[in-house]
Amino acid sequence: MNNTRMGLLVAAALFACPAVANAQPDEGPAEEGEGAAEGEAAEGEEGEGVGEGEAGEGEAAGEEGEGELPDEGELPEAESGLGSICEIDPAACPKLDMNKEAAKPLREQIYAVQQIYALRRLRFEINPYWSIGLNDQFVGHPGPGIAVNFYITNVLAIGGNFNYYRPFNVDSDFNADVRRAARVGVPLTEYDWSAAGNFTYVPAYGKFAGFGDFIFHWDAYVVGGVGAISSRPIAVFDPDNRTFEFETKLMFNAGLGVRIFFNRWFAAIAEIRDYIFSERLESDQLATTQQGLQDSDTWYADDPELTNNVQAQFGVSIFLPFSFEYRLPK
Repeated sequence: MNNTRMGLLVAAALFACPAVANAQPDEGPAEEGEGAAEGEAAEGEEGEGVGEGEAGEGEAAGEEGEGELPDEGELPEAESGLGSICEIDPAACPKLDMNKEAAKPLREQIYAVQQIYALRRLRFEINPYWSIGLNDQFVGHPGPGIAVNFYITNVLAIGGNFNYYRPFNVDSDFNADVRRAARVGVPLTEYDWSAAGNFTYVPAYGKFAGFGDFIFHWDAYVVGGVGAISSRPIAVFDPDNRTFEFETKLMFNAGLGVRIFFNRWFAAIAEIRDYIFSERLESDQLATTQQGLQDSDTWYADDPELTNNVQAQFGVSIFLPFSFEYRLPK
């Protein structure tokens, strides 16, 4: 009898628990407390509530797990920063370590000044000019000249120049006035031609603004070389008997100049050049006999004089070929 009663109670509990659980709203721990106060049925419901709570926490933990990022080692290649590089250049992908590349110091070459306006390397320069003597106040030695240079590098050239003086030598008015008024003669010389081989070096170049709107590019150069000059004395003390012939002498020269470029192949130049040579001057002593007057050995002074023919040269420079190509460092 007792067993029959216990079986009926268990069956009633099994049917009652799902019905009560379905009738209860799911309000969490507060309802669990109410179920505990009501008795055994609440205890059963509390067990179900606890199970449901654990399941809810599991789902929430799962959702939190989906939001977390995997470890750095588990990142796919495209998200590690190398994906785009590998797509552009697959050959470079295994060779680059982005961390090492980022740690390297920057050594970029920055050009703070403009490139040379007119390159000279492997170009010919043709330089016609007109020269004017500066340091001889008794006789002038103007004349045309031409220089040709070939630039081995952008700053170093080899070449030569030629001056022609003969038709342009002129006695100065000052010298004629001194001879006429003071009866004093000064030894004079005249030049026929000169030629020299030279080295040219360009140590400086730059630019300046002119007339508010134009920018002129310039360079400065030094030049020096060795050659020959043909010259002779002008008969002053005994012009009736003395007639001098041109003689060729060893000559050295040195100078400096500046070029102003109007475009990449045409420029104006101004130069000061000193031509140095040993000159035989006319003797101011006259022989006492007619035979002595005719002897050319008595016409020259005993000691030659070191002569400096300083002249200013003004002209233009033409560079060939007209165009050139820059080669920038890589």
